[in-house]
Amino acid sequence: MIPVRIFAGKTVALFGLGLSGLASCRALMAGEADVVACDDDQKKVAEAVAAGIATVDLRQLNWSSVAALVLSPGVPLTHPAPHWAAALANEAEVEVIGDVELFERERAGSAPDAPLVAITGTNGKSTTTALIAHILRSAGRDAQMGGNIGVPILALEPFAPGRDYVIEVSSYQIDLAPSLRPTVGILLNLSPDHLDRHGAMENYAAIKRRLVAGVGAGGTAVVGVDDKYCRAAADAIERAGTRVVRISVTGPVRDGFYAEGTRIVRASGGKAHPFAQLAGIGSLRGAHNAQNAACAIAATLALGLDVQTIQRGLMSFPGLAHRMQEVGRKGNVLFVNDSKATNADSAARALASFSDIFWIAGGKPKAGGITGLAEFFPRIRKAYLIGESAEDFAVTLAGKADTAIAGTLERAVEMAARDAGASGAKEAVVLLSPACASFDQYPNFEVRGDAFRGLVRALLERK
Repeated sequence: MIPVRIFAGKTVALFGLGLSGLASCRALMAGEADVVACDDDQKKVAEAVAAGIATVDLRQLNWSSVAALVLSPGVPLTHPAPHWAAALANEAEVEVIGDVELFERERAGSAPDAPLVAITGTNGKSTTTALIAHILRSAGRDAQMGGNIGVPILALEPFAPGRDYVIEVSSYQIDLAPSLRPTVGILLNLSPDHLDRHGAMENYAAIKRRLVAGVGAGGTAVVGVDDKYCRAAADAIERAGTRVVRISVTGPVRDGFYAEGTRIVRASGGKAHPFAQLAGIGSLRGAHNAQNAACAIAATLALGLDVQTIQRGLMSFPGLAHRMQEVGRKGNVLFVNDSKATNADSAARALASFSDIFWIAGGKPKAGGITGLAEFFPRIRKAYLIGESAEDFAVTLAGKADTAIAGTLERAVEMAARDAGASGAKEAVVLLSPACASFDQYPNFEVRGDAFRGLVRALLERK
């Protein structure tokens, strides 16, 4: 845990008692702040009380004595309307911040030279975060990984010489972290997402841009420039004097890194040479992972690693569960768990990475369904449709790909494995990339992915 001492002796209100909220309470209390916490869920309030955290209805609080409100990133700050706790703080002119801001203020005060890599973007954040931490650890560095990827940032190990911090940061967290100054800031890509919380794409893009615009003196901004929003961000922050490394998987850049097949090429001053090789690294298959890898290369190079060390780290990267995760092979059939693909944009990255796909898709549908995936339909040998969206997806695929309404994941795996094994394809891929939320049949995408892995394991164990 990182004790937060900047509010020692002061009263801090906190709303949202999930994992990050509880970690913030503990960190503030360890730093001798007077914390009063609240949540709309009374079960969470009871759990906090049991953990020794003081709770109070913030509606009854004397806000004139409050130094700050620490807000959970899952709680609306501005859109569609400020949560009532944020509204009370605004009315009392009390600043509203989040756990990443607490981390950054403590870092600025007690360990300003602690290397911090912060990663954001619409897609690929978790893989890039995990890859950077893995490369650093494989080089013998003490890399603390957390933030939006799972471990609350304040639950990481305290600041110490030689310790690096690698954090995934969501747009919600950036919105609550005005002082964020990473050593290396990464903006991977931008496409419409979370607009219910940000009001418009322009607002969403502006918030994401803050992370790389805030890179500290002497730091590096790494920006994927394959979409117009990120290109504009790269140009603007470079004009402001920040060092920018551009990343592309669609064509060469003058200064930065770009993908050329399975190679990552480094360009500088108009000259280019191969820097790293992704061939044979199953966990980094596909153009989207080439972008993730190139960003990780730029970040770890900026932190002082050499090309040989970075290449070794890339080759040993195991990947993340539920994200293009290779879970097994049976004969000519590869089974891939991409349960994290809860929308069409995410599923596109998996579909673009394989040919001869036996696609398991469906669940609780998102707006637009799978109509945006039409360019990948020729890669699909057969689709096995599950959940609420099955009938609608079958209509979209009619005449474009062979389909079967399997209904359940269990049935879909059985059918897809049988057909893939009999296909004669050199590498038939049974791909779970649902393009849907899981909530019609599973509590979350992790449970859905675990169910897929269990079904595949059982299938592979059969004689």
